[in-house]
Amino acid sequence: MANSPQAKKRARQSEKRRQHNTSLRSVVRTSIKKVLAAIGTGNAEEAKKAYDAAVPVIDRMADKGILHKNKASRHKSRLNAQVKALAA
Repeated sequence: MANSPQAKKRARQSEKRRQHNTSLRSVVRTSIKKVLAAIGTGNAEEAKKAYDAAVPVIDRMADKGILHKNKASRHKSRLNAQVKALAA
């Protein structure tokens, strides 16, 4: 447990930041799941629409450092490949 005042403050700050980052990470996961659900239905138009909505969310979290940029790119690439395969 933190003893000095500055260590207590840092503990408060890091807990608040952890909770905020967790909620943002959840937003990304939800948007990815929406795309996968749309792909699962077999509707190419709906999947494309969900993918187009998910890409800015994934990019935003990569810019904020919630996701690593390569992980964000990997998610987008794999989702796009699935959407294109569905359309073909």
